[in-house]
Amino acid sequence: MNIKNIFMLLILSSSLSYLPVAMATAGNDEHKEHAEEHHDDEHHDETASATDHKDDHGDEKEQHDDHDKNEEHHDDEHHNENTGGADHKDDHGDEKEQHDDHGNAHGDEHEEGADAHGGHGGHEEEGATKLTSAQMKIADIVVQPLMPQAISSAIKAPGEVRFNTYKTSLITPRIAAQVIDRHVVLGQVVKKGQPIVTLSSVEMAQAQGDLLVADKEWKRVKKLGRKVVSARRYTEAKINWELAKAKVKAYGMSGPQIEKLLTSKDFSRANGRFELVASIAGTVLKENYILGQQADPGEELIRITDESTLWVIANVSPAVAHEIRVGNNASVQFGKRIFPAKVAQINHSLDEITRTTGIRLLVENNDDALHPGLFVTAQIETSGQTTALAVPEAAVLRSPDGDWQIFVEQDEAGEFKGVEVELLRVSDGMAIISGVKPTTRVVVEGAFFVQSELAKSGFEIHNH
Repeated sequence: MNIKNIFMLLILSSSLSYLPVAMATAGNDEHKEHAEEHHDDEHHDETASATDHKDDHGDEKEQHDDHDKNEEHHDDEHHNENTGGADHKDDHGDEKEQHDDHGNAHGDEHEEGADAHGGHGGHEEEGATKLTSAQMKIADIVVQPLMPQAISSAIKAPGEVRFNTYKTSLITPRIAAQVIDRHVVLGQVVKKGQPIVTLSSVEMAQAQGDLLVADKEWKRVKKLGRKVVSARRYTEAKINWELAKAKVKAYGMSGPQIEKLLTSKDFSRANGRFELVASIAGTVLKENYILGQQADPGEELIRITDESTLWVIANVSPAVAHEIRVGNNASVQFGKRIFPAKVAQINHSLDEITRTTGIRLLVENNDDALHPGLFVTAQIETSGQTTALAVPEAAVLRSPDGDWQIFVEQDEAGEFKGVEVELLRVSDGMAIISGVKPTTRVVVEGAFFVQSELAKSGFEIHNH
């Protein structure tokens, strides 16, 4: 064996001895690689999980950032709200300033209104209405310039409302009687002939019995006729019947009550009861009795007055009384109302206390606004003459606040505005006024239509 072969064997043996180690090493390397791969996979999974977890945290962070942004947005909104609240407060402040300015302007307006009012008359009303020529023609509206007119002078004097005794009735018994029943109460309006109170009297019972006997005899005699009975009996029967009837009537029975008694043919109705009735239509203003009371003849039980016309006693100085004549026009003012009147009487004697002359005025009181006892102011025309501004009574109307007003035409034809005036008095259908200037064009006919149109327009007179 040569050296070459020995060398080859050594190499081969070395290789064989190295093979297990290599294999082991390779196995170890393979296992190591496998472990490393497994570790790398786990690490990759962990890394992925970590990455996912990191992504989750990132999402949470993004959500948190979004939440922070939302909070910042909310804070911005809250800041804006605070800023808006401040602006709102500023707006309220501006509104308050505007309100104060409005209050000052309103106060100035009232001050100007107070200055414009000054006196009672001459106040122009707020707002106007415009009428067409067709409307004015249909409503018969007549506009004329206001010119001074010659009118009778007038005297102003205080007065007191009194009963019109010519239209007052006292209900009194004509014989002694007892009050049995009442049929009316104080303040009640009654008709003529209406029962007022029921009385009972012994004298009336006797008179009623006598009437029933006389009536029976008279009817028998009339039935027999003059050919059967003597003339004396016939005459006596008739006279007795008439006397008995007149007696019960004089005691207080009315005609209808007497007829009812005679037609009943019942002697038990002669019980002495009878009713006092109203002799006039009017209002029960006074009663002076209680049930069961024994009333004497002539004692006033009830007072009835027709208040459609009343008296006003005005006291004037004797120095001017001679200028007043019976029949002169007059007016009576109570509150804001004025009532037309006439001079009915001039007293010929002075009042012992006031040393004035009494002038009795007859006043129409159709709406029952005046009552006895009221104090009023009278305007009485005299024989003298004066000039004043006057319009037809129908041209002066009440404004919504109760004052008198007329309607004045403005610069444009057909445009009217209500103007407050003072109504001094009324004479022969003419209203004497003050508060406007002469030549002012006013509505003298159709004022009510103008007032209605003004109300439709929504304008109201300015209240004081």
